[in-house]
Amino acid sequence: MPSIPSVTFNNGVEIPQVGFGVFQIPDVETRQAVSLALDVGYRHIDTATAYGNERAVGEAIADSRIARDELFVTTKCWNSDQGYDEALKAFDASMERLALDYLDLYLIHWPMPAKDRYVDTWRAFEKVYADGRVRSIGVSNFQPPHLQRLFDECGVVPAINQVELHPWLQQRELRAFHAEHGIVTEAWSPIAQGGDRLADPSIARIADKHSVTPAQVILRWHLDLGNVVIPKSVHKDRMATNLDLFGIRLDEDDHATMEGLDGGSRVGPDPDEFDGE
Repeated sequence: MPSIPSVTFNNGVEIPQVGFGVFQIPDVETRQAVSLALDVGYRHIDTATAYGNERAVGEAIADSRIARDELFVTTKCWNSDQGYDEALKAFDASMERLALDYLDLYLIHWPMPAKDRYVDTWRAFEKVYADGRVRSIGVSNFQPPHLQRLFDECGVVPAINQVELHPWLQQRELRAFHAEHGIVTEAWSPIAQGGDRLADPSIARIADKHSVTPAQVILRWHLDLGNVVIPKSVHKDRMATNLDLFGIRLDEDDHATMEGLDGGSRVGPDPDEFDGE
């Protein structure tokens, strides 16, 4: 089993730096996919209410018989569940589906600034955190103004912000803001959903230089930046490759090449505009 390093939150809780994401894995395939990921060595699983597969994640965890304190489980509050009372009910529903006694990390999935519910939602998060039902609370897809409002109006600083982040959207200003305020950066779509991006000639050259895959180059780049990553695959061999990152050493030239890829291009929605429910 690989030894996966951890990143420490502002409350002292540690999160494995590489996790397994289940976004867009159909519910009927999730139980097997998570079971394979746990067999490979992943101990950090990231799901969400919106993914529709929390129950299958919980079943795979139960099947594994891995001690609960060896696992780190994240889920997220969906947009239609925002608001104080709604978020508390959503948390209870997620816990029932996951069949867990406690959660490691609960995230607000999107800020939805036009709906203006995320402050009340965060206050509900603070309650479940104070009650000891979740070890850490954080956000996803938040921009600095959204975070600043939580600082100004609430009592708990988010432990983490999970955002779209990859070589073509490097989020330098946001990462600097996180560092200033003690917030961990987590990357969703860390390889920009793969596809043609993995054929980028600059990344291919780095991969050839180190005798690794383009995906491994990108994931190692994330780790060097201090990001938490949650790559996804339903194939056991690719799961293993995505976890086999800790013998790779990118040099200064490699990092300079990666920095030059940033064009600010997203594969997902703009958080300042997205309000989908």
